[in-house]
Amino acid sequence: MLPRCREVQVRAGTEADLPALTELYNHYVRETPVTFDTEPFSPERRRPWLLSHPQDGPHRLLVAQETTEGAITSQEGVIASHAAHARTATAEAAGTAETAGTAGTALLEYATSGPLRPKAAYATSVEVSVYCAPRAVGRGIGTLLYQALFDALAHEDVHRAYAGITQPNEASARLHARFDFRRLGTYGEVGHKFGRYWDVAWYEKRLG
Repeated sequence: MLPRCREVQVRAGTEADLPALTELYNHYVRETPVTFDTEPFSPERRRPWLLSHPQDGPHRLLVAQETTEGAITSQEGVIASHAAHARTATAEAAGTAETAGTAGTALLEYATSGPLRPKAAYATSVEVSVYCAPRAVGRGIGTLLYQALFDALAHEDVHRAYAGITQPNEASARLHARFDFRRLGTYGEVGHKFGRYWDVAWYEKRLG
């Protein structure tokens, strides 16, 4: 059961979040085809990924944390806060993993923007993703995080955002449609995990 909470806070991810971020991601590695990673990460192996997302620029890491009474403090890097009773469905599948953030908080979800491809001409395009702690599915936190992420990217030199969604995933398709992503096409049977092949649909959002 969730502890009683007062609100959900969205802020930039930090080094202190690394264990919880790793645990959350590993749930999707072990249990779902959402990511095509097949081996769980240790926090140390996951650190380069975290460090590739600074608190400014086009490649961001935002986290949503559930704050218990008295836990919110004034700090740099806070992007937004929102009542915890939001009801809009988020993009990820349900499960059983639990995560913990800093003292008095629980990490619920994170969203990232990162490089689409390594070659220089792709620099004005980003790939975005959202990962939700299974116990937080259905609370509208994916919508909250994406809104904060795209608000931040509006001030950066970013022209397009792309998302790859392993099929089927209707909840993720609805989330991306809410933010005006359009489906471009599908890579058929592009990944092999859990003894079968998976399609990935690609979506595009115009930013600049």
